[in-house]
Amino acid sequence: MPSYDFALILSRPLYEDELDPLFDRTHGAVTVSIISEPQHDELRSAARPPAPTRHHSTDELHSADRQGNASCSWMGATLAAAIMEVVGHVEESAPGLHVLQVEADPLLTIRDIAERVGRSLDSVRHAITGARGATGFPSSEMSTAGHRLWRWSKVAAWYGLDDPQLIEAKPTVQAINGWLALRDVVPDVAPAPEEVTSALSLVIPHVA
Repeated sequence: MPSYDFALILSRPLYEDELDPLFDRTHGAVTVSIISEPQHDELRSAARPPAPTRHHSTDELHSADRQGNASCSWMGATLAAAIMEVVGHVEESAPGLHVLQVEADPLLTIRDIAERVGRSLDSVRHAITGARGATGFPSSEMSTAGHRLWRWSKVAAWYGLDDPQLIEAKPTVQAINGWLALRDVVPDVAPAPEEVTSALSLVIPHVA
């Protein structure tokens, strides 16, 4: 089975005590954002008799309300099957957390680009700077931990590469993001994950 790269946008980061259940399910293949804060214990003990009110700082409240993310390379018969499997693992590992959106056009470092296009690091650097005449290399999308990141679809197009997974990704991501939105608004109407996967397996060969 092929391995697919994708990222999930989560309703919140995971707490540290939710990492072990996720690791047990995914064997460390999923990387997530985490927070470790005292209000988590209070949220888990909400069913207990009321305790004296504690006023959280603004920083605490903001960190509890911020979105989280998860990224991985996951094997599956199709991209849809891989995404749905990881969505299930993440949500079952962290009660109350839900996946908001999926992204299957990864952001890459220079090293990642070199590996994907079969070039040396120096060759990719020269392409980025235009040092050897080639121009128009895509601009980086963002920078994290001191590393610039480029969108793979734009890099692949610049090198003239056809990536079958990118072709499959566009309709798959559009359909699954629509399903995620429907699930959040009217969950009783949203189809089961396996129904979405099955429907996409019939459609993708004709639209991708």
